[in-house]
Amino acid sequence: MERLQFYIDGAWVDPAVPATLGVANPATEEVFARISLGSRQDVDRAAMAARRAFAAYSETSVEERLAWLHRIIEGFKARLPELARTMTLEMGAPITFATQRQATVALFHFEEAARVLAQYRFEEPMGVGIVRREPIGVCGLITPWNWPLNQVASKVAPALATGCTVVLKPSEIAPLSSMLLAEIIHDAAVPPGVFNLVNGDGPTVGEAIAAHPQIDMVSFTGSTAAGVRVAKLAADTVKRVAQELGGKSANIILPDVDLKAAVIEGVHACYTNAGQNCQSPTRMLVSRAQREAAFAAAREAVAAIRLGDPLDPATTMGPLVSQRQFERVQELIQSGIDDGATLVAGGTGRPAALNRGYYVRPTVFGDVTPQMRIAREEIFGPVLSIMSYDTEEEAIEIANDTPFGLAGFVQSRDSKRARAVANRIRAGRVYLNGAGFDRSLPFGGYKQSGNGREFGVFGFEEYLEVKAILG
Repeated sequence: MERLQFYIDGAWVDPAVPATLGVANPATEEVFARISLGSRQDVDRAAMAARRAFAAYSETSVEERLAWLHRIIEGFKARLPELARTMTLEMGAPITFATQRQATVALFHFEEAARVLAQYRFEEPMGVGIVRREPIGVCGLITPWNWPLNQVASKVAPALATGCTVVLKPSEIAPLSSMLLAEIIHDAAVPPGVFNLVNGDGPTVGEAIAAHPQIDMVSFTGSTAAGVRVAKLAADTVKRVAQELGGKSANIILPDVDLKAAVIEGVHACYTNAGQNCQSPTRMLVSRAQREAAFAAAREAVAAIRLGDPLDPATTMGPLVSQRQFERVQELIQSGIDDGATLVAGGTGRPAALNRGYYVRPTVFGDVTPQMRIAREEIFGPVLSIMSYDTEEEAIEIANDTPFGLAGFVQSRDSKRARAVANRIRAGRVYLNGAGFDRSLPFGGYKQSGNGREFGVFGFEEYLEVKAILG
């Protein structure tokens, strides 16, 4: 599969400087596609196209933008199976998960952006004048490989809805689903220059986007270290920077719940997307008196996981995305063993009968202390740390003892008690008692998990400037 062009100014164009990269299937370790790696010249061409398009697109009516969004939604629905299969091939998500979650949740963002746009008030009286909200301008969007379409859609959809124009750099590890989305946007007759896509790596294309003087805002999802670099590059042109970075979410299981059910659910939540999920509840906090019962329930949960070919609908966990990610997770599992944590399930090495592909053994550690690497670093693999507490106060202290603050989880039969604990967790989102996904509620972090919010009206307003008109 040769996808060597970029989408710039309404057309597929050749890169300024030829340079290619193979895209590997993580289940087979074999290159199955090839893309071009962009340069600063390509970013400049895309940014200038977006700047030219912004003048007219920012003045389009709500009705016009809704029509484009609805055409994108229809095109997305028509190609959803193809989008899902592409993500399975490029980053290893099992096909059932890729269809029901990866692709479907990405579609939700376009539907939600249309819903917000249809009822949003861009002007309202205040004091002696009017407060007006206007599109911020050209938006540089830099997205990761773990939810390749979801993270793209959560930025592209509100940017287009508000009247902004876009330069997108998807992850070079999993770029193909974004290229299909570019085809959908083209087929929806979105005006040339409104949406542009340049493939490439972070140090070249990502940094060029963050520093480009014609880009007014950069929205980045990825590691905290990369987010710091983006913010520093953006500072010279005083861009707005929105970031969704790392996480190390705690799952506080209070003693009054059905422990077995809560632990089993918590293990599977931690392992969502093979653990390659920024808000995964990777630290499970249980009462010290329930230690043994928690270990037994965790082993039962791990035993139910079906590893295998991600194209098999029965597979529940696929490989990690790359050799590099595989090696990092192996190193961190070994560090847990070396630091003296109790290995409850899993361990180092590949799962039995899987001798190719970046598969790891779903792993659970017990007796993890807050100082261990596995308790402090974002692992991004199916590795759960069970930590013990004696009092509710101690559980909250452990939950907050992290540089991250993306999400938290609380389980209790007493909803008031769960809410009281949630109020004290320093994180941008807290799930109570297995609450599900809600696309309308804001998503983003405290502390080193980033700034700004995505989803719903909060994500919509990230792409708007506020103007006061007096008189």
